[in-house]
Amino acid sequence: MKRLVLAMALTIVPVLGWAEGLTHKVAIHVDQNDPQVMNMALNNVANVISYYESVGDTVEVEVVAYGPGLNMFVEGKSPVEDRISTMSLELDNLSFAACGNTHRAMSAKAGKDVPLMSEATVVPSGVVRLIELQENGYAYVRP
Repeated sequence: MKRLVLAMALTIVPVLGWAEGLTHKVAIHVDQNDPQVMNMALNNVANVISYYESVGDTVEVEVVAYGPGLNMFVEGKSPVEDRISTMSLELDNLSFAACGNTHRAMSAKAGKDVPLMSEATVVPSGVVRLIELQENGYAYVRP
């Protein structure tokens, strides 16, 4: 009987350890040139991080923008530029991915390189980045 109780206790202890301090991963997708959508995405970021911190968990959040949504990261043009800069300084667990395909097309159309905010990392493809994140356990959110 003692062995059974000990075996059950050893089985339960690791599970209890996992219940505290979970790490969550979230990918947020922006593909519209709409300040309201961009702000909603950043509100989602703030709310998700705040919630998980309040329950003792951690969370990694990546905002991925492509198509018309890439305007979110265009330096001097983004309607949420100040907010992204502030959040980027305050939150180590937040990153921004800019679609390289969209950036190349946007630059070609403009006839010059379109500067992106330094907070955004250019990835080859925004869609592929979202797929990779989901394959790596990220939850997908589209505001």
